[in-house]
Amino acid sequence: MTYPTCCAWRHPKPKGANGRCIGRTDLCVDRRKAKRLAHRIRQAARRHNWPRVIYTSPLRRCADVGRQLKRWGWRHHMDVALSEMDFGIWDGQPWSAINTAQVDAWVADFMDCAPGGGEDLRALFQRVAAWRAACQQEAGADAPRLLVAHAGWMLAHQWLCTQTALPTDAAQWPVAPGYGVCWRMQAHALASQ
Repeated sequence: MTYPTCCAWRHPKPKGANGRCIGRTDLCVDRRKAKRLAHRIRQAARRHNWPRVIYTSPLRRCADVGRQLKRWGWRHHMDVALSEMDFGIWDGQPWSAINTAQVDAWVADFMDCAPGGGEDLRALFQRVAAWRAACQQEAGADAPRLLVAHAGWMLAHQWLCTQTALPTDAAQWPVAPGYGVCWRMQAHALASQ
């Protein structure tokens, strides 16, 4: 089974994120930065004749970009499946305040340890894979999906697009895309999960 092309932009840099573990913490972005990214997405859609439909996480750092596009006549769909990984009680905390032994435990059991009691990485991969499968089932699945997403979600999606097995070690986890960066992703189903 193949999956539709996905063009995912990482949300603009949120206010107050520096030095903190940020997953589901709902940080805002500067309105001008959200508008600037929306403009870039609109230009890319015009250039490539893509549909004027944007999918975002409900978290403000993504949804604000979608809301701006909606003001310009786009359809905006918010989907909780596009949310960032849930870091439980770590979420929103300064990294310096999180117990080093707990971080080490997560690194030692990278796929199945739920950091801060939140969502483990395997659950994130399952959520991303389920979203991809749902896209495949929808009418017009050949049309590209345009997203404003989070780094963890984008990394998991990219992994599913390019790898044949899930990561087994934290050292395998790739570097996050920069804020506002677009990744175009399309690929095969993961062979073994």
